[in-house]
Amino acid sequence: MIKISFLYDENGIINGFDFSGHAGFASAGNDIICAAVSALVFTTVNSIESLTNSDFEIEEDEKKGHIYFRLKGESRKEAILLLESLKLGINQIQQVYGKKYIRIEK
Repeated sequence: MIKISFLYDENGIINGFDFSGHAGFASAGNDIICAAVSALVFTTVNSIESLTNSDFEIEEDEKKGHIYFRLKGESRKEAILLLESLKLGINQIQQVYGKKYIRIEK
């Protein structure tokens, strides 16, 4: 199961995420849920890095299926929009495939 926590600042504005685990929908290399989540996550991170001037911290461990990302300093509107888009995409994947494979933690 992929466990996801979206992170928020003191004003309740999204400013990061913490993802861990593997969906377990299919064998490694054939798991469409893991592939979809990975594509969304890495597109979001790469977009924030390439298209905004936002500073961030990131930690990842590919073997454990873990990635932690948090905006640092004053968040730019564009980065927040990209994080909201990630959240929307993850919620849609969860709606289609169910909470058995993706758990969004509060």
